[in-house]
Amino acid sequence: MSNRLDYNQLAPAGAKALGGVYGYVSQSGLSPILVDLVYLRVSQINNCAYCLDMHTRDLLKKGVKIEKLALLQAWREAGGLFDERERAALAWAESVTLVAQTGVPDAAYEAARAAFEERELVDLTIAISLMNTYNRMAISFRNTPQAVLER
Repeated sequence: MSNRLDYNQLAPAGAKALGGVYGYVSQSGLSPILVDLVYLRVSQINNCAYCLDMHTRDLLKKGVKIEKLALLQAWREAGGLFDERERAALAWAESVTLVAQTGVPDAAYEAARAAFEERELVDLTIAISLMNTYNRMAISFRNTPQAVLER
């Protein structure tokens, strides 16, 4: 697989704008591990190899155990491996990412609101939306995962 084009070079203002949103999420007050788990889960749903590689590496650097990463896709069946906020964030991420299928029902919203304050839920939704955007950019233009480059 080779890159189709370098969107960062061709549209630096657009890439910078996305980076600004990424910076906003980073300073939002949400746990960095929670945000990276959400980024990884969204990337799993969208099958974005570039982002899967990047966020797995980020979580490993932050000390998240491999067992948690291995079971992220099946988080509902992972017992107490994921805390209440993580489970709520992952459920919300799935519903928002699959919006065309789910319509993000009231039950999903109420479950997310039980775990997050309103501002946190907005920030979490911005993070989910941003990762969906990054996934679409990386997949569309065939960003090469670091793991492939290291071979």
